[in-house]
Amino acid sequence: MSKATEHLRSACPVLAAHIARTGPLKPRPRVFTDLYTALLSAVAHQQLHARAATTILGRLQALSPTNQLPDPATLLALPDTTLRACGFSANKALALRDIAAKAQDGTIPTTAAAKRLTDAELITRLTTIRGVGQWTVEMLLIFTLRRPDIFPIDDFGVREGYRLLHNLPTQPKPKTLGTIAEAYAPHRTAAALYLWHAADLAKSGVSK
Repeated sequence: MSKATEHLRSACPVLAAHIARTGPLKPRPRVFTDLYTALLSAVAHQQLHARAATTILGRLQALSPTNQLPDPATLLALPDTTLRACGFSANKALALRDIAAKAQDGTIPTTAAAKRLTDAELITRLTTIRGVGQWTVEMLLIFTLRRPDIFPIDDFGVREGYRLLHNLPTQPKPKTLGTIAEAYAPHRTAAALYLWHAADLAKSGVSK
């Protein structure tokens, strides 16, 4: 048993029962290892089906001879018509340009530099980017940087998973759930993953 699951089992009997039924969760594959490209992908996926976003990102990658997402300087040099032709809306094109500009000026740290920053520092810095809110940054902290103590209280799936496991009539309010989740620290990421899993099981018709 990992330290995270051991702690969560002792922190909450209901979560302990879910962990016992579920067993270890397989880690989701890490598509991007740096914040710059992860942010480009996050903006592309906003309000779109994953398949559509992947297609748009593929068109952007196809502009490069290496079939990689463009570096900041290259992206900033692309005309708006090119970004729009890839499928980005006007607002998303502006967000992409802001991501590139903030990568150049150091607001978006390199992977090495990010290791020296706290979760709160990264949230403060990255939410200054156009079109990037706290939830988006929390997803990057969890799935790109693999930070161990992130709990996205505004996430529907996390709140729904908690509601289902505790047989509540309604989802807890974000602030209330944040207070509850303090007991999961310093392994709140693992707690969020198990709550997502509970919500996913319900959507697929599998009882918890």
